[in-house]
Amino acid sequence: MTQSLDATFPSPLPPQADTPTRTDQIIDALRSAIVSGALEPGQVLVERKIAEQLGVSKTPVREALIVLERSGLLDVQARRISVRRLGFTDIRHIYEERVLLEPWAIMDAARSGREFTVAGQALADARVFAAANDNAATALANRRFHRGMYANSENEFIVNSLDRLQDLTALAVAGVLWENWPRREIEASEHEAIYAAASTGDATTAARLMEEHIGASIERVTKRELGL
Repeated sequence: MTQSLDATFPSPLPPQADTPTRTDQIIDALRSAIVSGALEPGQVLVERKIAEQLGVSKTPVREALIVLERSGLLDVQARRISVRRLGFTDIRHIYEERVLLEPWAIMDAARSGREFTVAGQALADARVFAAANDNAATALANRRFHRGMYANSENEFIVNSLDRLQDLTALAVAGVLWENWPRREIEASEHEAIYAAASTGDATTAARLMEEHIGASIERVTKRELGL
């Protein structure tokens, strides 16, 4: 006779609190240090030294470094881990991929009728950080804004592709773009306009504004590549 599932399997596991793990905390700390410039491009990271500095074992540090390598913030060559150094061509390539995907994703999200609560909170956070002149925190808040907009798309493949570019975009913005072209206030107003259009269901305008927003960065970086 076939046994029931209850007889075959143990009782369900108890629910776990959704709290950040130690690895998550280390990832956030290292990401913020990289985007802020506290860890400079090309700087070599030593697992043991990071663990000693943070007062943790090497295991969560190793796990954090693997995640940040996959996100593109770290470069690993012959077991040597260093902070990724982005050139203008790298940044152009990042933004060229985004401009192909992100406007479409936001149009899809705006048409869905979903609320952009996460994006709205990120905008509010960005205003606070900008007022405090905290470029790294502002860049990371902007990162959350963009994700809060496109993540409402039902196309998980495009969402995953854009997620892959999130950390690199934050690094490019805080470490290169704002340093060469101080447009933080202009970009903030562009974000507000994109949010307003999408929140009211004006998908076409939201997509157009996002395309112009990303395209402006491509144009600036391309000119610098050409020495103009």
